[in-house]
Amino acid sequence: MCAFRVDIDDAVARLRAGDCVAMPTETVYGLAGDARNETALQHIFALKGRPLSNPLIVHLHEVSDVPQWATGVTPAVRCLLDAFWPGPLTVVLPASASVSRLVTAGGDSVALRVPAHPLARELLARFGGGLCAPSANRSGYVSPVSAEHVLADYEQTPLAVLDGGVCPRGIESTIVRPRGEVLEVLRPGAIAVPELQRVWAGTVAYIARPEIAVPGSAPRHYAPRTPTQLVGRDALSSAGSDAAVVAIEPLPADCKAGKIVLLPAQPDAYAERLYTTLRTLDSEGFARILVERVPDNEHWLALTNRLGRAACPE
Repeated sequence: MCAFRVDIDDAVARLRAGDCVAMPTETVYGLAGDARNETALQHIFALKGRPLSNPLIVHLHEVSDVPQWATGVTPAVRCLLDAFWPGPLTVVLPASASVSRLVTAGGDSVALRVPAHPLARELLARFGGGLCAPSANRSGYVSPVSAEHVLADYEQTPLAVLDGGVCPRGIESTIVRPRGEVLEVLRPGAIAVPELQRVWAGTVAYIARPEIAVPGSAPRHYAPRTPTQLVGRDALSSAGSDAAVVAIEPLPADCKAGKIVLLPAQPDAYAERLYTTLRTLDSEGFARILVERVPDNEHWLALTNRLGRAACPE
């Protein structure tokens, strides 16, 4: 059997029965399961091939649901949630005693977010509880941003897929942890550091190597199967017909690659197209993929993070 599409009525029924359903969010598709159901949580890890040491993010319908899962919502944290929820921000807080250790990877913190995608919000409202939903790809592979990507990844697995179209943000949520007056960015994502700085009254600090387990922090992650390299723009001219090139607009001079994909010079627009581009090139039989390095600044931090992990050798 292979993955198949379902409507929202079927998706809700399956989730209540302890099954997993791939659901759309504004970032990437998630592999959703009941966050209070140990069997469903184990199924998520098994389907993805995800290590149990990698914590899960709990998706909620409203900010008012947070006290069921976590403590530590100070006035500053509440201001942060009001500014970015619903949206692509995940907040790590002290976990309530009732939260499964499978969710927290045995730790004392839980990662929470309220997604903005309308179909995800309807699903959460009708389900009536929290859903753990890591990206719905096989562990380590490029994240899916369409139902077609999920169907391809699980072509030999009977996984239900709720089709919500293409994810508009195209890159995972930003993960932050409030620690007193400091807001630690544990994983850069769809909300850039400057956006957080406009809301958080204290210091916003990117933590490149967090001391707690964080989703998406494996050295090799978001990676095509085709060997992928990050190079400067000058090096693109060395690409031959066996290579595909991903470059930032405009077209690089003297590039003779077998295929050249140009992505926008704006980080949000670049992110929206990145994973689809990597998946497409991965399926076209090139010997290697060369990706032009993106600018080294806070606005591009999430993309620097994703590309660095995608190009990490196995």
